[in-house]
Amino acid sequence: MIRLLVADDQRLAREGLRQMLSHEPDIAFLGAARDGAELVDMARGQRPDVILTDIRMPGMDG
Repeated sequence: MIRLLVADDQRLAREGLRQMLSHEPDIAFLGAARDGAELVDMARGQRPDVILTDIRMPGMDG
């Protein structure tokens, strides 16, 4: 099982990725962050295998 976190400042992108990837049996969608700072906090607590992030976000980028 691949543990995945997503980060994107656009809600539609976060939700779209969650919906697409939630149907994959080998992917555990751990959550979605709105910016890089939130992503760092989530990653420290959840220890994902893969992080899919937007390269340009307000505050801390991906």
